[in-house]
Amino acid sequence: MEVGNMDGPVATAHEVTKRFAKDGPPALDAVSIDIVAGRMTGLVGPDGAGKTTLIRLLAGLLDPDGGTVDVQNLPAVDADHAAIGYMPQRFGLYEDLSVIENLSLYANLRGLPASERDARFRELLAFTDLERFRTRLAGKLSGGMKQKLGLACAMVKAPKLLLLDEPGVGVDPVSRRELWAMVRNLAGEGIGVLWSTAYLDEAEKCDTVFLLNEGKLLYAGEPARLTGRIEGRVYRVFAGADGRRKLLERALNDKDVTDGTIQGASLRLVMKPDVGAPRPAAIGAPADCRIEATAPRFEDAFVDILGGGPPGTSALAQAYRSIPQTQEPAIVAERLTKQFGAFTAASNISFSVPRGQIFGLLGPNGAGKSTTFKMLCGLLTPTSGGGQVAGHDLRKARAEARQSLGYMAQKFSLYGDLSVQQNLNFFSGVYGLTGTRQREAIGRVVEIFHLKDYLSVNSGTMPLGFKQRLALACAVMHQPPVLFLDEPTSGVDPIVRREFWTHINGLVEHGVTVLVTTHFMDEAEYCDRIALIYRGEEIAIGTPDDLKTQAAAKAGLDDPTLEDAFITLIEESDKQREAA
Repeated sequence: MEVGNMDGPVATAHEVTKRFAKDGPPALDAVSIDIVAGRMTGLVGPDGAGKTTLIRLLAGLLDPDGGTVDVQNLPAVDADHAAIGYMPQRFGLYEDLSVIENLSLYANLRGLPASERDARFRELLAFTDLERFRTRLAGKLSGGMKQKLGLACAMVKAPKLLLLDEPGVGVDPVSRRELWAMVRNLAGEGIGVLWSTAYLDEAEKCDTVFLLNEGKLLYAGEPARLTGRIEGRVYRVFAGADGRRKLLERALNDKDVTDGTIQGASLRLVMKPDVGAPRPAAIGAPADCRIEATAPRFEDAFVDILGGGPPGTSALAQAYRSIPQTQEPAIVAERLTKQFGAFTAASNISFSVPRGQIFGLLGPNGAGKSTTFKMLCGLLTPTSGGGQVAGHDLRKARAEARQSLGYMAQKFSLYGDLSVQQNLNFFSGVYGLTGTRQREAIGRVVEIFHLKDYLSVNSGTMPLGFKQRLALACAVMHQPPVLFLDEPTSGVDPIVRREFWTHINGLVEHGVTVLVTTHFMDEAEYCDRIALIYRGEEIAIGTPDDLKTQAAAKAGLDDPTLEDAFITLIEESDKQREAA
């Protein structure tokens, strides 16, 4: 492990060990970390690495079993907690209270004097751009606004140390950039910030990053230094959009490839040390394909230091039936519109998805993506317009349409008080499986998603990665021809995300059609086409490379990322709206 040069810490953990079971493995094993005033400190690692445990120790909510945890030169449990701002993963906003009422409640809890409140509230509402929403109920805010309100509540009494546990989870790229800029400004004012994140582009921008795995510290120092370790090992393979999923599967099964993803019409591959560029014959690419070295990213180095990504062949896809292919589209949306009173959540949304393709719905929080999803899977009745799923009309055959799809909701929607086994029994029955077919389907997904050790565990208590595995297992047990996945990998680490997309890509190769939403723009690169939804309207549609080309032309960007395209097209839509 390497440690960068750091001084002036506002908080430290030294050789900290923490166990939750006497005979079990430690959640943290001799971990040391410094959080320096005026700097952004990143904390990353796979699910179950110990990140939240470390943050709770720094917040003074837990006692270490070994080592020391200090905040402002005092043990964290004895430190002035008014000097610590803590925003946990599920921040405790009261959704039936307004923005200003939430701030008032936290001011009471944190002991902010009444004489200071008006000025502090004005400052926080201006800082988070929530002044115009001060009387809106927290439950009516978008995901990005909720996170900003959570940050304001954590900051209600100006802290010296700010602990943020995955503040960007479930938040769109525009809101994440705004949230990041706000916190960066706070660090510039001398606050020590610890930012735990599943978005490694955020970690890449931190001053210092700490990488945990299975309770151990694998790396501490500048992100660029870790990224530099794989310089000269990352390549783009340009072999055309057709067949790129099968090509990625072969590449990931090659012994010389440690990680790989789809990037538009190309593949992005990380090679093992000292093997050089990928050989077309070894990965099954055309001999005349173009292969170029490209700059490494922090995520490439993150996956590499953890031992690489999963193999390319999906056990789920191997066990899945082949879906017969026809010329009839699998999903059709025809001018879908949904109004809630005077508010139009989705307006004239139209697209068609051929069988055996991945179609992505992207857009900011509150744009209308989930509303469109729910109309297409029969959970909401359109105000006007219509659609079809697997040949079934949404208005005339809603029950048949639902039986033809598997649905994975945006938030964990299984029964948290039921065991994993009970959830599998229930959902397989809902989808019409009985007897031998039901037992075989359950046994198959238990093995594929490694759920055996959790069968008797209440699903609500499982680690996030396993919750998401269970949710996907419940959606695919009946082997539907169409899958609706609403932010299926929200909050999980890059290794689990790659595992999910290996399954999704494999299913598509078997003829399954997938409609997906995501806030991870690197995941959106896997889509065959994307519709960008904003303010309830469809503002752009095309392949990932099409959208990047549009953004490059509008903003003069050279080789934009899909996140650049997302933000550019949103900003362009705002300009057109203002000019109208």
